[in-house]
Amino acid sequence: MKDVTPTEAASQGLASLASRFLDVTAMPWHEPFPGLRMKVLYKDNEAKEAAILFETQPGTVIPEHVHGGVEWAFMLEGTMEDAEGICAAGNFVLRPAGSRHEARTPNGAKYIGFFHGSARSVATGRLFPEYGEQVRQWS
Repeated sequence: MKDVTPTEAASQGLASLASRFLDVTAMPWHEPFPGLRMKVLYKDNEAKEAAILFETQPGTVIPEHVHGGVEWAFMLEGTMEDAEGICAAGNFVLRPAGSRHEARTPNGAKYIGFFHGSARSVATGRLFPEYGEQVRQWS
């Protein structure tokens, strides 16, 4: 298939090739538990991929969980730390599939997490964070 401009894609009914723009500031926050808010920017259940904007209050502890796939996180504000290290604003952390940790945000944090696969709470075995029905699916 040849490359097409967005205008050509729309006129040819190729909506799947069109860019998607989100007004993130207008999206509501979802709060899976006190101290942690999130906005799901993208989620594809079939591909098991997600991009989520997270915001935590100072002193928030994200309960211990196991990553079923890779997690990439870029820290926008504040810090996130665990037994392996500290990720401060402007820095990036990658967690491989199978990694297990409890994260703390002593100063609060805002970060974007990119996920391939899901994470499960160690305490409950349930998907973590639970964002299920709060997400608008891409068509």
